[in-house]
Amino acid sequence: MAGIDGRHFVGPDNGLLSILWQRGRRRDCRRIAWQPMRLSASFHARDLFAPVAAALALRRVPRGWLVPKARPEVLLASRDLARVIYIDHYGNAVTGLRFTNANATLRVGRRALRYARTFEQARQPFWYGNSIGLVEIAAPRASAARALRLTVGTRVALS
Repeated sequence: MAGIDGRHFVGPDNGLLSILWQRGRRRDCRRIAWQPMRLSASFHARDLFAPVAAALALRRVPRGWLVPKARPEVLLASRDLARVIYIDHYGNAVTGLRFTNANATLRVGRRALRYARTFEQARQPFWYGNSIGLVEIAAPRASAARALRLTVGTRVALS
């Protein structure tokens, strides 16, 4: 569990919260010491994390449920990841780059892709800032993954 900039995040210490942790200004890390009477092997979100999140939301965390620790055990790199991290069923490719500048050019292999705000503005494969603030590669009425031979892990560069 991590308190970051006034918000609480409850989850496993497997790197899931590490980027938030590293980018946060005010941070507080705690290990969940409490365990329910029945804890399944595969439903920790339901059995462990949900009750702790509910207690935090109600501001009624029983004494001993959370134990302070210096930082999460697993910290992944906080920098952007210049690779394709997900390809959806339309063939759009999400990268690990944050959208910051619409004037930039995205390089994918030997191809240089330009920014387009909407699919209608584009005539060929392009990039845009998606709803979660990441750079996404798309193609109008086509699969960008197929057109550009993208796979999860393909390197990209924004300049």
